[in-house]
Amino acid sequence: MESDERYYRRRAVEERMAAQRAVTETARAWHAKLAEDYAARAGPLPIYAASISA
Repeated sequence: MESDERYYRRRAVEERMAAQRAVTETARAWHAKLAEDYAARAGPLPIYAASISA
């Protein structure tokens, strides 16, 4: 079963993509808002030492 965090991150990505495809500004704004909400629910992204460049 998918964890809540993973679900929210996946939905945030899906909504960002929907915002990019949106035809009207209203739809674009709505999808962007949903993406922000899902990302906030997922919490901050973890930072790994391997992802930090020196």
